[in-house]
Amino acid sequence: MADRHLIDVHVLLVDNGNLLLTRRRDTNPAFDGKWHLPSGKLDAGESVLHAAAREAEEEVGVLIDPEDLQHVHTLHVNGSGVEPRLGLFFLATRWTGETVNREPDKCSAIDWFPLDNLPTDLISYPAAGIHAYLTGQPFAILGWPATEAPAAMLS
Repeated sequence: MADRHLIDVHVLLVDNGNLLLTRRRDTNPAFDGKWHLPSGKLDAGESVLHAAAREAEEEVGVLIDPEDLQHVHTLHVNGSGVEPRLGLFFLATRWTGETVNREPDKCSAIDWFPLDNLPTDLISYPAAGIHAYLTGQPFAILGWPATEAPAAMLS
């Protein structure tokens, strides 16, 4: 197992009950053609809010004031890549600009979907974060093996 964790930021762009998703273009068939959120890794020296705003601009061309982002979920994920990840999901309901696919080499399409009728071919990692947002769950884990309680807790 890897000796570090990546930090990912995901942006839920929501407008009038619709969520913007991007369709991945990926050499890995487990991800290729599946829907995802605008997202990416935290870079050194940047806050998670600035990273989320940067990723939204880089991927779908919208400008978001980091102060307008609302943290809605944290997901600790194992198995969605080589290294475990801590995913932070941020809601954006205000931005400037029109959405456009700015990374056609990584994304084959972008589209809006009603929050109550999302596509079934979502990548499980962002799907878990979206579901948590919709149900008001602030934290979850995904892909970690179940473990027994420490012996001290059982006595």
